[in-house]
Amino acid sequence: MKAYAYWTFPLLATLALSASVRAADRDDSVRFIVPPWPGVTVKTEIVAQLLTPLGYRVDRQELSSTVGYKTLQTGDSDVFLAGWLPAQQQSFDAAMAAGAIVDLGNNVNGARMGFAVPGYVYAAGVTSAEDLDEPANRERFGARYYSIETGSTVSDFIHQAKDDDTYGLGDWQLMESSTPGMLSEVRAAYEDHRWIAFYGWTPHWMVPEFDMHILDDPAGVYGDDQGRSDVRTIAAKPFSEANPNLVRLLDQIVFSADEQSEFIRQFGLEQRDLEDVAHEWLKAHPQQLATFLEGVTTRDGEPALPVVEASL
Repeated sequence: MKAYAYWTFPLLATLALSASVRAADRDDSVRFIVPPWPGVTVKTEIVAQLLTPLGYRVDRQELSSTVGYKTLQTGDSDVFLAGWLPAQQQSFDAAMAAGAIVDLGNNVNGARMGFAVPGYVYAAGVTSAEDLDEPANRERFGARYYSIETGSTVSDFIHQAKDDDTYGLGDWQLMESSTPGMLSEVRAAYEDHRWIAFYGWTPHWMVPEFDMHILDDPAGVYGDDQGRSDVRTIAAKPFSEANPNLVRLLDQIVFSADEQSEFIRQFGLEQRDLEDVAHEWLKAHPQQLATFLEGVTTRDGEPALPVVEASL
């Protein structure tokens, strides 16, 4: 019995050490792609406030989604928390086909995007994108459609719709600017009760703020199933393979559309400090914090949850 114990203990210790080595992450930093969108900005900050006390450094790269998929493939970026599908399907499929990325699943439940109008326009009968170019409606809209950054995938969608004259939009003027710029135009129109058609999505504070309605999109300009979307967590494949602890955490990060809309409202609309918004969300959601950190450790191998709780 003593001999059995003598030989077993070193073997078990060796196996435990080997498992620890295999589980250890290669990297002590993470490079996140962060387009200028409030939702991914706050989500990335929430994840940063989890990773920092665990011994990781977070770098933020202000890139468009289209460029971000390319830097994931070249190894210049590690993680993207805003892989909207099907909006970014072409970029996503190309990166997957190249074997360059890993899809860690949906991190927002209830997302949707598409042609949008304020509530008073919807109540007047504009309920489908097919209604936009009807003569009386076209005149009230001024044949203008407002959208976000040129170069984004959704910008490509609306340009294709214009090129194809989908819904009669071929001779409409596309008013593209930054997301804040577009929303400023929507607010001005909303306050004056003017008609405006724009690119809208949820989760976002625009839903309650402008009584926003997303129109039916039978041609599928913004994707099948009426623009219903997933928001995927995407990692560069070499990074994911080398960092199992980080990947476990990233894989467990999931929000509801309502939750994300609320912290978007605080940051994007009320313009509260980003770090405060993320910090307060984490403190206010202890059960989700525990779920995010289940089975996750610090870089030194200690349980993650007590360390993060202490940092909050």
